[in-house]
Amino acid sequence: MKKKILHIIVTTAIVGTIITGCQQTMTKNFGGDMTLELEPNQKLEEITWKDDSLWYLTRPMRDDEKAETHIFMESSNTGFFEGTITVIESTEVTE
Repeated sequence: MKKKILHIIVTTAIVGTIITGCQQTMTKNFGGDMTLELEPNQKLEEITWKDDSLWYLTRPMRDDEKAETHIFMESSNTGFFEGTITVIESTEVTE
């Protein structure tokens, strides 16, 4: 039973990774919208493409900062296949 549960977890993680990778490629090459939710208490510093991979730089959120939403948009010469990536920051309440 434990092996079956582990197999389901691993399979779900692999499929999620493949779907996320495909979504990045589709957004970059054919336009569309994608949402990226950062880990709690992380701030977005920078975001860019390297080939078909999306790279983003984060840092720990400072105590005086609030979570924000960032929109990373492509503006092409033709207006076709423009993509938008929405990056969502969040805070985790610690007690």
